[in-house]
Amino acid sequence: MSVDTPAWVRDAVFYQVFPDRFARGASSQPPGPLEPWDAPPTTHGFKGGDLRGIVERLPYLADLGVTALYLTPIFTSASNHRYHTDDYFAVDPLLGGDDALRDLIAALHDHGMRIVLDGVFNHTGRGFWPFHHVVENGASSPYRGWFHLDEARLAAGRPLRPYPTPAEHAEIEALRAAGGDGNGSASEAVLGYRAWWDLPALPKLNTDDPHVREMLFTAAEHWLRAGIDGWRLDVPQEIADPPFWREFRRRVRAVNPEAYIVGEIWRVAPEWVAGDRFDALMDYPLTEAILGFVAGSHIDHGILDFHHEYRENVRPIDAAAFAARLDELLHAYDPDVTAVQLNLLSSHDTPRFLTIAGGDRASLRLGTLLQMSVTGAPCVYYGDEIGMEGGPDPDCRRAFPAARSAWDEDILVFVRGAIRLRHARPALRHGTHRTLAATGGCHVHARILDGDAVIVAVNAGTEPVEVSVDVPEFGGRAMVEERWPGLGGTAAGRPPTHVGSRLSFAVAPRDAVVIATA
Repeated sequence: MSVDTPAWVRDAVFYQVFPDRFARGASSQPPGPLEPWDAPPTTHGFKGGDLRGIVERLPYLADLGVTALYLTPIFTSASNHRYHTDDYFAVDPLLGGDDALRDLIAALHDHGMRIVLDGVFNHTGRGFWPFHHVVENGASSPYRGWFHLDEARLAAGRPLRPYPTPAEHAEIEALRAAGGDGNGSASEAVLGYRAWWDLPALPKLNTDDPHVREMLFTAAEHWLRAGIDGWRLDVPQEIADPPFWREFRRRVRAVNPEAYIVGEIWRVAPEWVAGDRFDALMDYPLTEAILGFVAGSHIDHGILDFHHEYRENVRPIDAAAFAARLDELLHAYDPDVTAVQLNLLSSHDTPRFLTIAGGDRASLRLGTLLQMSVTGAPCVYYGDEIGMEGGPDPDCRRAFPAARSAWDEDILVFVRGAIRLRHARPALRHGTHRTLAATGGCHVHARILDGDAVIVAVNAGTEPVEVSVDVPEFGGRAMVEERWPGLGGTAAGRPPTHVGSRLSFAVAPRDAVVIATA
């Protein structure tokens, strides 16, 4: 089976926006009181960020070097994160409605930017009207096949329990503790319907039902025709149905042959990107490797313990272990898939990178440089570029500070410089990867394209390192050392030297060097 991934993603720098927390439009009129913008976020509180606020921030994003946005869900919902979908065909009024999305798409395309939306197709919110129809009408509802229901309960005239009592919550937890399968069996036994991870607010869709399938495929097509450029798919492994996703891909690509389809899969999973389902995955294994390498002894293990994936997979590693893991990840997939993997340092589902790194700014700088220089499409989580911190959900979803005095301008300058380097050097977007050295705390890799080379040396250790590497592409060629604020460059008071194809230079502790063919 051939792999066909969208060409534009190779050149993209994504920026993930949690719409309620990024920016509120100057003319927006919320329908009632909101949680104070700069107060710590709460599980149920709304800050009032919206799509017109994003439009007003596009000049900032363009200056940062962003070329594509990934938005967490924007469809009508009773939750601030909107993973509880009520209507797949309507943008939430609190975000400005359908008109605001049209304005955002037009503004993005005017700036030469793309937009990818979040599709939550495994489960809905309790306010999803077909589910409400079943709640009201029980076995008489023609929508009862859209969900996984206790049919005997319905036939007996016993209603569903979408708002369980404390005792019913406790019963669900007891069933889960006794060996629930994690797929909603406990909630089905107590509430009468299967809910995602037994959370009553999230009825699980029955995607075996042809009407459900058609509704979801039609929704995906609808927003592509409205101008979006792709879909990020939430918990797609919960729909363990390859024909469903093959048809999803066929329908999506029929509307937009260059649409980007990226799945939230947390592990190495080449079967999902073999050409028949997704183009790429969110590369959390790469995030974990970068964290372990650059943060090392700075890692806050108390924060990690709160995260179901990171507590198992993030641990300090040296340069050799990082090189080995990076090599595994780069060879786990077809090269055309690796080129469009979504490479991230933080997301709405994890504590922020800087917080995991114990607030250590050098860790964030080194991690950002790796993110911008390895194969794949980098994605900046809103606010990471100004040094935002945040622990486990909901703390990782703080509001973007309105006052510039709260920004870390040094981090911003560094991130902007790293993004500009990526845009300026085609080898960093299209070149092959080559590990040149990995000793102690220093990892050196090159990206090679048509005889041009960019070398990135990251010293995550606490001692200076002398590097001497052979790079044939430098034979007889002039070289340039790339520098910008926050990147110390070659250490020991001397510039890099090369004799023939051999380059020699020193890298200061907790710093990096970037050298390229001129």
